[in-house]
Parts: sequence; structure tokens; C-alpha cells
Amino acid sequence: MGRNGVPFVREQKMVAASRGPGSSGTKARIPRLGFLPRRRHRERFEPRWHGRGRLLDFGCGAGSFLERMHERGWNVTGLDISAAAVNQIQSGLGLPVLLGSLPHPELAPESFDVITMWQSLEHVHDPQIVLRQAHDLLVAGGKLYVAVPNIDSLPFRWFGPAWYGLDLPRHLTHFSPVTLQVMIERAGFRVRKVRMVRHSSWLRASAQLTRRFPLEPGWRRWLTAKSASRLATWYSYWTRQSDCILAQAVKEEQPRINTEKR
Repeated sequence: MGRNGVPFVREQKMVAASRGPGSSGTKARIPRLGFLPRRRHRERFEPRWHGRGRLLDFGCGAGSFLERMHERGWNVTGLDISAAAVNQIQSGLGLPVLLGSLPHPELAPESFDVITMWQSLEHVHDPQIVLRQAHDLLVAGGKLYVAVPNIDSLPFRWFGPAWYGLDLPRHLTHFSPVTLQVMIERAGFRVRKVRMVRHSSWLRASAQLTRRFPLEPGWRRWLTAKSASRLATWYSYWTRQSDCILAQAVKEEQPRINTEKR
């Protein structure tokens, strides 16, 4: 059991993950098969415009997501514990970014409409505190998006210590769909959905990593091929056992109390 009674996996089951949503390029259109989900189920997810468009990206990294959302008209702010990343964003992109984590003294309550956490919550020592601070920073009706690796996934079962995610000792906490939802709800949010996210590149990386561990590669070596890894990723997705999950939550408006005397 972890802090606040929420079970989670500690250092022996930590997971490395790629930085947030990938950049999108211009590609020729290919007819989509009707039975396949749309591309939004990949982690190239972008929140819809909400409120006044004030967005905080927690764990913003090099700032690619910040830059893309800024180009779309959002009023963005980044937050990261890496001084090098913060300096790069300030000098290279000229976007507002802060050094540190949550809570942060320069961020006022109810000052954001949307908060995103792309592969960053698993890095912190106490995710519950971070989520509660995110709740305080959002206005009523504000939205939270959290993407994390899924410890309750087929790829983790397939690869064990060779899974791409076991990047010791950088990641301190990991989640299943159930524990992620429980922790977000304990922070005061209402979770609207927890969806699967496909990353075939993670499977290929895991297959490569089997060479570094005392494992018999066996059938796993076939997953270094793009075609095989994509099929396996789809199978994990359809069975709701992908190695990445995305939770969408909302800070509900407080009911008004009628103080008028009858």
C-alpha cells in the first residue's frame, strides 16, 4: 500500500516513459478502416479549448507541447524541475516557464482552466500532494489530463524487467487504471474516463532491452519489427491492457448555498 492507502508499485516496478504528446507532421491521407479507433487514442492528444485558455503543463520537458498549444492560441505556462529544460524554453521559445514542482509559490489558486501531466506524475515522491495542488490551481469546471505508464499491462507481463518502462531509479510511482482513478478522485476531481494509449515504439524498445537481461528472447524478438509490434500494441489496446493510460478529470463546481432567510 502506498501513501493515503492507494496501492502502487515502488522502485522495483518503476516505468520509464517518453515525453508527452508527439509532434504532428503533414502526411498523406489514408482511408481509415471503420473498425479501427481514431488517432486520438494515441498520446498525440490535445485538450479542447476551455474557459479562458489558461494552460499549465506540469513536467513540460523541452517545451514541444507548450509551443504547439501556444501556436493554437492558448495562454500557456510550463513547470519543470530541470533547470536546463527551463533555460532552453526561456531562451529558445520565449514562453513562460517556472522551475520546480507543485506546490509552487508563484502559482495562484484558481488561475488555470486546464492542467496537463504528460508522463510526469510518476516522477514525484507524493503524487497525491501534486494532484491536490492541481485541484487548487484549477477554476471550477477546470480540466485535468494525466498520462502515465500502466503497470497493469500486457507488455509489462511479457517483458518483466526488460520492459521499456523499468528505468530505475528515475520513476518513483506507477499506476494501474484503477489506482490512477482512485488517487485523482481522492484529490477532489471527478474522473470522466481512463482510456488506453498505444505506443508500439515502447514494445520495440522492450524487445531490444531483452538482450540486457537474463531472459530468453524467444518470441519477444519478433516485436522488434514494426509490423509485429503494431499488431501486439493493437491487441493490448483492444483488451484494455496497453502500457500507457490517459485519465481525463474535471474539478466540479461547488453547489451554491442559499443563505437567504425564509
